[in-house]
Amino acid sequence: MNKKPIKPVEGLNFELSKAIVETLSEPIVVLNSKLQVVVANHAFYNRFNVDSKKINGKRFDALGTGEWDVPALTLLLEKIIPDKTKVEGYEIVHTIENLGLRVMLLNARTIVGSESNDIFVSITDITEERKALRDKENLMLQKDTLLKEMRHRIANSLQLIASIILLKAESVTSEESKAHLEDAHDRIISIATVQRNLDPISEGSLVPVVNYLRILCTSLTKSMIGGRKPITLKVVGGTGSAKPDDAIALGLITTELVINSLKHAFPKGEGQVTVTYSSDAGKWMLSVGDDGVGLEATSPNKEGLGTNIIESLAQQLQAKVDRVSTARGTVVSITHMRPVATE
Repeated sequence: MNKKPIKPVEGLNFELSKAIVETLSEPIVVLNSKLQVVVANHAFYNRFNVDSKKINGKRFDALGTGEWDVPALTLLLEKIIPDKTKVEGYEIVHTIENLGLRVMLLNARTIVGSESNDIFVSITDITEERKALRDKENLMLQKDTLLKEMRHRIANSLQLIASIILLKAESVTSEESKAHLEDAHDRIISIATVQRNLDPISEGSLVPVVNYLRILCTSLTKSMIGGRKPITLKVVGGTGSAKPDDAIALGLITTELVINSLKHAFPKGEGQVTVTYSSDAGKWMLSVGDDGVGLEATSPNKEGLGTNIIESLAQQLQAKVDRVSTARGTVVSITHMRPVATE
């Protein structure tokens, strides 16, 4: 016995509907007010492996293997005509026969000018895009983990080298050689501290400078001040971010200046060191100040290795260095003027 042909459903003219939807490359379905299929395009039939003769006149939520039978979605579709609403970016995750697990975004709205209030439904398969995004996130997570491990290994190796240098310094008889070895020890420790406290970040992202300097100075306080000296170290500033390489340079400058203050600014063993970072559209500025005895009382007319290091790092940052020192303390500022945008 031959099956009775499915009667045409009420809705937009079938041939006109078919002509419209066939011009589009993404899967399209046109539904009438009862959510019955008026017409779909070849992209829909091919994508979801359905027979056009078997779906015309069927309700949308009865198609396929249940992928469209989502009560919440059906409710939204039923409200489109009476409430004059639309559906945008409704996500459906379903295992479809012969396709596997798919992630799809569904958009639906009434067809403007349609006397029978037909509903235009477009379906975008974003499975591959979501997979690519997950793969990228996993790769970035692996990269960050490896980068963090590498930084810790570098920091541990540097600390080991610094310990060996310190042991050597204790064994030499020359006071000058001992001073040079101790100086090398402190600088290696400073680099290790900067490496250890720079958290790995994703490609293209920036380091919040003030937060980074706070973590760095907390580490310096534990390693160089502890509870042995009545000296305080604080960080102040607002928002502002830097590229990872620039953040490392800022960290090294800060560490060098802080260590220098701790060594020379407080012969009486008490005082305060303040690290300040500010940033706006025109410039950023890092300053390290202390309320110690001033440069004249510590190293008059003498440029040491630390000064050369700071100048070199500032040059790398395209910044200038300013020093202001009195008997009431010293402030060293590193300022970078941002280039003015030209039309």
